[in-house]
Amino acid sequence: MTETLLQTDALTVRFGGHVAVDAVSCSFKAGELTAIVGPNGAGKTTYFNLISGQIPASAGNVTLLGKDITRLGVAERCRRGLGRAFQLTNLFPNLSVLENLRLVIQSRAEKGFQLFSMADSHVELTNAAMEILERVRLASQKEQLVSELSHGDQRKLEVALLIGLDPKVYMFDEPTAGMSVDEAPVILDLIAEIKADTSRTVLLVEHKLDVIRSLADRIIVLHNGALAADGPPAEVMASAVVQEAYMGKELDHV
Repeated sequence: MTETLLQTDALTVRFGGHVAVDAVSCSFKAGELTAIVGPNGAGKTTYFNLISGQIPASAGNVTLLGKDITRLGVAERCRRGLGRAFQLTNLFPNLSVLENLRLVIQSRAEKGFQLFSMADSHVELTNAAMEILERVRLASQKEQLVSELSHGDQRKLEVALLIGLDPKVYMFDEPTAGMSVDEAPVILDLIAEIKADTSRTVLLVEHKLDVIRSLADRIIVLHNGALAADGPPAEVMASAVVQEAYMGKELDHV
């Protein structure tokens, strides 16, 4: 039986009288990429925020690797194997691309802030960082300050930092947003590589249907904060109710 890595049970958050996420229960298994879709304001990003710990739940639970993490903060969830790309954006904007990634790898190795010592004493960390930078096509910019990167290269670095953390659960919130046609395939290829590792699971919030169609094993649809559909991509996309109410006319072309 495929292992469940992440689960939400009746996960709910209220802002005053507004229920932004309404008792969503889902389990996410190893080796599966789940696309989370729905109209603007459906609760997709809020659901992500609840899972990753950016906002506290009003009710319900989040379970990671069989342990309840509902009351844990972002950092502790990250240490336990939950990784969300944007958490790491501009971690140290005044350090270089290589230094940022090396810090993340050092953190994962639990060697603390000794990373700020001479780089020569951290050859193994530098080599590991360079391997990842090669994968995201940022090796030639290793000495560039993060604050000077283009938007597209910042998105690549987000993914590099996430890979450096080596989480069990990868969370991507519109990873190619704002990227050029030439840049986006790099990120999508990396997500496909991560998906191929059957010991991990990937959650993806995405609006681009071609991306969903090429990567997703499963689609869940949120509407008004509630779970409206959950199933294989072809089945969910073919649903007349989903097309009309949740996905819009864009699905007519699929």
